[in-house]
Amino acid sequence: MSWFVSLLVLSALIFFHELGHFTVARLMGVYVEVFSIGFGKKLFGFRAFNTEWRVAAIPLGGYVKMKGQDDADPAAKSPDPDSYNAKKPWQRIAILLAGPAANFVLAFVLYFAVGLGGPHVYSAVIGKVVENSPAEQAGLQKGDRILAIDGKPVDEWDTMSESIKKSRGTLMLEVERDHFVLNLAVTPKVSETQNMFRETVRRPMLGIAPSGETHRLDLGIGDALFYAADQTWEASKLIFISIEKLLTGAVPASELGGVVTIVKITADASAGGWMSVFFFAALISVNLGVLNLLPIPALDGGHIMFNLYEMITRRAPSEAILVKLTIIGWGLLLGLMTLGLYNDINRLMQ
Repeated sequence: MSWFVSLLVLSALIFFHELGHFTVARLMGVYVEVFSIGFGKKLFGFRAFNTEWRVAAIPLGGYVKMKGQDDADPAAKSPDPDSYNAKKPWQRIAILLAGPAANFVLAFVLYFAVGLGGPHVYSAVIGKVVENSPAEQAGLQKGDRILAIDGKPVDEWDTMSESIKKSRGTLMLEVERDHFVLNLAVTPKVSETQNMFRETVRRPMLGIAPSGETHRLDLGIGDALFYAADQTWEASKLIFISIEKLLTGAVPASELGGVVTIVKITADASAGGWMSVFFFAALISVNLGVLNLLPIPALDGGHIMFNLYEMITRRAPSEAILVKLTIIGWGLLLGLMTLGLYNDINRLMQ
């Protein structure tokens, strides 16, 4: 059942991406011939809004086929006024941007729903104090609850961790212990640790670990909107940084995941309830939005690049260059998909 939910979520994310393209294309007066969820052989379909809507056998993506646009033949064009390539470059760019934009909007909506539902976060309660660490020397103990740092209230572990990371000297901690409030001075020590990309970094640390205690955030509509915007922004930054780490080799290619990893994560999240599913669906939606903006000819970002070139130079790329770059783009994209699938299989076997 969880795997069915994950495939349903993935199909919904693809649907919204393609719906973005479809909606703006229709607004620009472009005739959309086919709206497909999945690739390959058509399983079933129907006609509506003068478009054929179909579900295909391979649920690993989707597409909208607009008049005058054919990825299999990038040089193909139609002179009709309702064709894609008859539109001005800025109109085509708007159509192309609409897909990733729909993913970002959907992610925002999902994060907003999570915010209203009351997400759980780690409380600022110490679960472990490292021996001979600044925390032990200052008198901090397991079970202590950090109430404030330098007079600023904290109730989340991440908020406290960020304050420590940015510290430049001694910190005054307000600590609750056995129903008493203590004020302790502690000086973080710059130490080596690993970040989320398994890189060795140096930053100020106290030598404490969370207890695992969580609490529910009670967010109103305004706070939930801020939460959604912040989560969407942070997820976008995380994905851009991850791509940069992969390209520079800081993160090995073996860390790249494919569709199996996406399905498995979503399936695991379904066991945690609707909030977990929404949270990871939002993250994957942002992922789809960011990846489709990459300047790879087979993706939206590549087509945007071609249209920007046409806007700047006042002429379209030559058919020969367009075909060659598109073939290279598809080769790169298929290579990445194959690598992701290979890594997925290795993880499953291990």
